[in-house]
Amino acid sequence: MSLTNEQILAAHKANIETLFGLTSKAFEGVEKLVELNVTASRAALNEAASHSQALLSVKDAQELLALQAGLFQPLAEKAAAYSRHLYDIASGTNAEFTKTLEAQTAEAQQNFATLVDNATKNAPAGTEPAVAVVKNAISAATNALESVQKAVKQASEAAEANFNAVTASAIDAAKSATPRKR
Repeated sequence: MSLTNEQILAAHKANIETLFGLTSKAFEGVEKLVELNVTASRAALNEAASHSQALLSVKDAQELLALQAGLFQPLAEKAAAYSRHLYDIASGTNAEFTKTLEAQTAEAQQNFATLVDNATKNAPAGTEPAVAVVKNAISAATNALESVQKAVKQASEAAEANFNAVTASAIDAAKSATPRKR
């Protein structure tokens, strides 16, 4: 069984469309990252300016310590929020790549299964046991791939849950470490 020129061209066209689609998604992720960094930098610059102004109006050491202590909690919260946004951008871009990869894998599996079915229909008499072995091997490989995909998804979900827990703990620790204004 050979592939026709039309089939080869269609496959190449589909691969090029997939490549450009993934490249577009990667650029969207980079754009979001740049936007996040510009926004965070602008906010940090504004906060540094206002903190500098506040430092200039300090009258005594106690007021200076209170001002400095008041910086840590918002700083920790902003760092956690930045990390969260960064994680969201990365996981969103990764999800797009994963979705495309899964679709391509499913299509390749379907094409391969069709190819094997066509080949087995034209197999000579007496090769039924060999055909059955090939089909069983394909089925086992497909099941193994699905198991790996499920394990990766579960690991990703666990990592996200751990990230959320660590972020919440860091924010809580910053809140409890910052002395309250009286």
